[in-house]
Amino acid sequence: MGERLNRVRRKAEPLLRRFFHAYFLIVRGMTLGVRAVVLDAENRVFLVRHSYVSGWHLPGGGVDLGETMEQAMRRELKEEGEIDLTGAAELHGIFLNSHVSRRDHVAVYVVRHFRQDRVPEPNREIVECGFFPINALPEGTTVGTRLRIAEVLDGKPLIATWR
Repeated sequence: MGERLNRVRRKAEPLLRRFFHAYFLIVRGMTLGVRAVVLDAENRVFLVRHSYVSGWHLPGGGVDLGETMEQAMRRELKEEGEIDLTGAAELHGIFLNSHVSRRDHVAVYVVRHFRQDRVPEPNREIVECGFFPINALPEGTTVGTRLRIAEVLDGKPLIATWR
C-alpha cells in the first residue's frame, strides 16, 4: 500500500504544484521591477525622463515572464540608455514600491562597468536621459531615486520602501 501511495503522490505532485502556483498568483499576485544606479568614472549617475510619468528616474522597468531580474536590468539599460554591461552588476536591495501597488517590488542594481557607445535619441518612452553629477541632479528627480543614490554613494541606511 505504501509504494502505491508514493507512486500516486509522485504523479500528482506536478499537478498540485501548478495548481498552487496558479492559486497564489491570484491571491498573492506580485509585480517585480528593476532599476539601476549606473555610475560613470566620475561618479555621475545616469537618469531618464519618461514620456508617461513626471520626474527623473533611475533606468529600469518590469521583469518579464521567464526573465531573471538581472536579464531584465540588462535589457532595460540597453533599451533606455544604450548601455551594455562590461562587468558584473551588484544587487543593492529589493524595495516595496507601494506608490504603484502594495504588491510591487523593485530590485535595484549598482552598475559601474559598462559601455555606452552613444546617447540614445529621444523616443516615445524616454524623452531625455543623461549622466548627472550627484550634487547637481536635475530638478524633478524623484524622492525614491534620490534615496537609492544616497544609499549607494553616501552609505545611508537602506529604507525598505521605495518612497
